[in-house]
Amino acid sequence: MALDPADQHLRHVEKDVLIPKIMREKARERCSEQVQDFTRCCKDSGILMVVKCRKENSALKDCLTAYYNDPAFYEECKMEYLKEREEFRKTGIPAKKRLQKLPTSM
Repeated sequence: MALDPADQHLRHVEKDVLIPKIMREKARERCSEQVQDFTRCCKDSGILMVVKCRKENSALKDCLTAYYNDPAFYEECKMEYLKEREEFRKTGIPAKKRLQKLPTSM
């Protein structure tokens, strides 16, 4: 049974696992300043990071949560996923392998 590359239907695993994974990765990129601040605080504070880094942790959680709860961001990530899935269904090559540099000489 061949799958239609242009099919827009999403399975549960795609809705509940794969698209949220893309959302997490993109949100981390977009909140990179808060991620860096929190990471720096944790490295500097050592074992006391739980107490000393509350402000940085809250800022990071607020930034990430804002993206997770944004319907437009979900749609953006969903369209990115559907585009990758469509390419895979056409070529049979996963995005990771497609993005790797091909050798120039054989």
